[in-house]
Amino acid sequence: MATSTTSAPVAAATHGTATAGAGLLVLRVVTGVIMIVHGWQKFFVDGIGGVSTFFGAMGIPMAGFSAAVVATIELGGGLLLIAGLGTRIVGGLYAATMVGAIAFVHAANGFLAAAGGYEFVLLLAGVGAALALTGGGRYAVDALIKR
Repeated sequence: MATSTTSAPVAAATHGTATAGAGLLVLRVVTGVIMIVHGWQKFFVDGIGGVSTFFGAMGIPMAGFSAAVVATIELGGGLLLIAGLGTRIVGGLYAATMVGAIAFVHAANGFLAAAGGYEFVLLLAGVGAALALTGGGRYAVDALIKR
């Protein structure tokens, strides 16, 4: 007669890891899509020149360079986040970029996003920071490389 050696806490921990991985996958994909759309807009709708002009008007240092860097972080970082490649680095870059957006653009408009405030940008900064701290989870290319 065979007996099971798997205890309830071990089974719960395994289930928690799988669901945590699934949750991080959802978070990465949704955030990645948002990042891609914003980066795409900067590159192909407004153009880096237009973004640079806007950044300059907001007092962002080295506006032309900053516009290209932010657009690259958003578009390229979104693609990387969806794949789960370099998640901690991309999350940290995204958090830093959003803190800059709060400081230079949104803080003066108050909290609510409807008034141009920092509500949504703060959420994105928090998501970036969380991904920088946790990594991409078990359903990420990062996890495959680690194995």
